[in-house]
Amino acid sequence: MSFKDWITYLLERLVWFMETPREERKKERNVRKEPWATRWFGLIPLSMKMAVDKQKSRLRSRS
Repeated sequence: MSFKDWITYLLERLVWFMETPREERKKERNVRKEPWATRWFGLIPLSMKMAVDKQKSRLRSRS
């Protein structure tokens, strides 16, 4: 990314910030984002959590 591209991006963000009403910016900020683990590692953390939960429930049912 060149310096010119960076400045263009910053100016676009600044114009968007100045033209967008405060309430709309708050709504956009509060939109639920996907967890960072899912974004970085895909479904691997979810599958590991499901396997651990299944193992825990199996151990509880034995005792």
